Amino acid sequence: MNRRLILGTAAMAAPAALATPALAQANPEIRWRCQSSFPRNLDVLFGTAERVANRVAALTENRFRIQVFPAGEIVPGLQVLDAVQAGTIDCGHTAAYWYIGKEPGFAFFTAIPFGLNTRQMTAWLRHGGGNALGDALFAEYNIVGLPAGDTGAQMGGWFRQEIRTQQDVQGLKFRISGLAGQVFQRMGASPTLVAPADIYPALERGTIDATEFVGPHDDERLGFFRVARFYYAPGFFEPSARLHFMSNKRQFDALPQQYKDALAIACAEADSEMVSRYDHLNPIALRRLVAQGTQLRFYSREILQLAWRSNEALMADLAGQNARFKTIWDSYRPYRSELFQWFRVAENSYDNFAFAAAAG
Repeated sequence: MNRRLILGTAAMAAPAALATPALAQANPEIRWRCQSSFPRNLDVLFGTAERVANRVAALTENRFRIQVFPAGEIVPGLQVLDAVQAGTIDCGHTAAYWYIGKEPGFAFFTAIPFGLNTRQMTAWLRHGGGNALGDALFAEYNIVGLPAGDTGAQMGGWFRQEIRTQQDVQGLKFRISGLAGQVFQRMGASPTLVAPADIYPALERGTIDATEFVGPHDDERLGFFRVARFYYAPGFFEPSARLHFMSNKRQFDALPQQYKDALAIACAEADSEMVSRYDHLNPIALRRLVAQGTQLRFYSREILQLAWRSNEALMADLAGQNARFKTIWDSYRPYRSELFQWFRVAENSYDNFAFAAAAG
């Protein structure tokens, strides 16, 4: 339906003085403030919130406008959820798993170790009941959370020294997010969470020994290769990482339905756009990093098996301690098993042959 044509026809049938107030009443001018958890120089991450804002403005003829601020400009980057909950800002773009100190179940809506990949995550959220579980959790914090972007499978981190065995993990001061920090703690490391803008100084000063963030494009921009030489794969603790556009629930509920729909459309588009941008940019950045001396390494089977066992024990413990976590895990785990079996048949069998063949 052509909304402009309808409005134009209505204007011809009534005096302009009557049509304009009616239009304004149906489509009020609304201004929101949004803060990203990411600094401006991370163009894909920070840029996703800007793309959502620009799309919302376009869909509402510029009557619903969202001003986006980088991390730290209003509140610290890891306090976006708190600020949205309190109404300090109208909305924010952030990762739910940074708030597992409030509720460990938040981790499921960004990433859990050995969890779903990007496509699988989308299927669980949209068709496996994930979004309904997320809606219930976010609502308890006065938030409406809309999935808005995914990084795809991430890298496994930057290290000053090689990580071959469990002994190499002992005492490692590792900047890492979400439940993965608790997994590495069980493996003997000393995990810590540092906001994106503060990672490089912490690594340079030796406050941390290693860091993970996203992947080659972002990691190159943050300069980790200058102070840590070994770059590990795979990021088994983030096989995908879904971000959310979080709106203050009272503010969201007060929006006209058309504006709610515009925000939902913009976030859904961002959901696919972000991962496509990373798929385009990451291989280019990885080639540059290796050319500059970065040593690409892969986690040993010993490390991966230890991490798997540690994660399974952690998930069982959390499910035994937290009823909400158990409810979400009881949805997520069988869905993961089903999709893993299917992907082994179709996707994995193709990948194993074609990727190797193309590499020569």
